[in-house]
Amino acid sequence: MHPLPSLYISHGSPMTALQPGLTGARLAELAATLPRPRAIVIASAHWLSRSPQIGGAAQPATIHDFGGFPAALYQLRYPAPGAPALAERVADLLDKAGLPARIDPQRGLDHGAWVPLRLLYPDADIPVLPLSIQPALGPAHQYALGQALAPLCSEGVLLIGSGSITHNLLDLGAGYSDQRQAPYVQPFIDWIEQRLAAGDLDALLDYRRQAPFAEHAHPTDEHLLPLFVALGAAGAQARAQRIDAGIDLGLLAMDIYRFDAAA
Repeated sequence: MHPLPSLYISHGSPMTALQPGLTGARLAELAATLPRPRAIVIASAHWLSRSPQIGGAAQPATIHDFGGFPAALYQLRYPAPGAPALAERVADLLDKAGLPARIDPQRGLDHGAWVPLRLLYPDADIPVLPLSIQPALGPAHQYALGQALAPLCSEGVLLIGSGSITHNLLDLGAGYSDQRQAPYVQPFIDWIEQRLAAGDLDALLDYRRQAPFAEHAHPTDEHLLPLFVALGAAGAQARAQRIDAGIDLGLLAMDIYRFDAAA
């Protein structure tokens, strides 16, 4: 079986579920190019833990982990089945890589998981397994998580990291909009794209020192860390394809990346 690519998806605001815009169109186009996966493993910026955790629920709940949004948003569900057997496989792969993980039999799908999945696979008929990230351990750790899970890509499993290429919610009141973009957004987008195209893993792992405006683009880096999970799963010399999905609110870059393993 030819390996599936891994994906990094910028999920944006929860309102993306109601107003999918360009992101919805790009994700639908992407889904049409992919072989149908037998299951999905998704590492979300909204499930944070000190050590790896895996969702093992047979029917993961839809978690509405946000407040102050329209009532219609809280009525949405993503009733995809879980993948308890796959959770055991993931735990075994992580354990063999020296990254022991705990299976959480109750964990549902936070909005970092169900919002993009609803746009990518709206029928919710592919089993989904959520995976936590460990922000205290940095990019290299998340890359190692992805490396450990790389065999899944040859087993019909689609591995997704869900976050945001830029994510500074402190600037929500700064007057940025679709007409007035935050000055750090485009330089950061360009740097990430260039370093991925060059295969410069060392620079990417050290992005907080090397990338322009890194601390403005990510005051905390949990929304970029899932990119390293997806990149690690594709392996060395992975080919990175950037899919431009626009910039939301003038400050949330909605880039999507597809990583294909080297032939």
